Amino acid sequence: MAKYKITLIPGDGIGPELAAVAKDCIEATGVSIEWDIQEAGVDVMQKAGTPLPDSVLESIRKNKVAIKSPITTPVGTGFRSVNVALRKELDLYACVRPCKSYEGVRARYQNIDLVIFRENTEDLYAGIEFQKGTKEAGEVIDFINRYSAKKIRSDSGVSIKPISVFGTERIVRAAFEYARKNKRRKITAVHKANIMKFTDGLFLEVSREVAKKYPDIEFEDRIVDNMCMQLVQMPEQYDVLVLPNLYGDILSDLCAGLVGGLGVAPGANIGDQYAMFEATHGSAPKYKGLNKVNPVALILSGVLMLQYLGETQAAERLERAIADVIREGKSVTYDMKEVRNDPTAVGTREMGQAIINKMKAAVR
Repeated sequence: MAKYKITLIPGDGIGPELAAVAKDCIEATGVSIEWDIQEAGVDVMQKAGTPLPDSVLESIRKNKVAIKSPITTPVGTGFRSVNVALRKELDLYACVRPCKSYEGVRARYQNIDLVIFRENTEDLYAGIEFQKGTKEAGEVIDFINRYSAKKIRSDSGVSIKPISVFGTERIVRAAFEYARKNKRRKITAVHKANIMKFTDGLFLEVSREVAKKYPDIEFEDRIVDNMCMQLVQMPEQYDVLVLPNLYGDILSDLCAGLVGGLGVAPGANIGDQYAMFEATHGSAPKYKGLNKVNPVALILSGVLMLQYLGETQAAERLERAIADVIREGKSVTYDMKEVRNDPTAVGTREMGQAIINKMKAAVR
């Protein structure tokens, strides 16, 4: 019997190709896994009538752990993000995104090792919106105009930004627990409390209270615009960042840029009961079926999953193999070559196989 049963969501666009390679690499560590494959995304819309069938959520609730390949989210029209829906339905409140330098990746910085803890359920991404011109928007605007000295124009769309003590406490506590478990040195809370005193101000106040319970870990805070400048100028001064939802989304991409881009940026969405691991990049439909796209982000997400399961040695073997392949620079996809049209670039499957071969060679 398999040691773990894990939900695997192949996604759409380039997702199924990446999922197949990541699955093979994870299995090559020797960890015994039974995969429960569940379809979600644009490719199942016509058949299931929804991009997120109930069977997907049932599978994750049963198995507790999932790994997901990219899923397309239409811009401006169509269904709302499957990724966001999964996080909300499963209360995956902590989005964890390590951004780490690997030798051989083209990047402006070296020796970066940052971890983002982004609150996943509140803030402007809570999805509490009122469309311009609707009756509901008008009522909200009238209510606010009655009780606020600052007026909203009648032709406005409105979004609500909730930040709670409960939501802030648990994301900041998760960041400190991670720091303590992984021997990290410092937590930086990121906010705009100088302007948004009742939302970001609350986030900062609660962060400071939680920090008092972890005297062994340094704590500081930064205003978000200053934090962006600091990360560009001196990223080596930072370690673990904890942020509300919107800032976390933006700064996690900024930090990915410091280490070479989303192609090497894994992600985890973790709650008290369930965990889902995913690459942070999109589904790139134009590359579908071309065996061209870099699989590293999803494979590194598999590393995070193995760490979460307590399979630390397997995680270390897989990450070491990935790092070795990248450092050598031979069996890598086009985006990891110095020149993108380098004819020696390999495909998605071939890079995955090179990683597997490294693991096999290490145990001989």
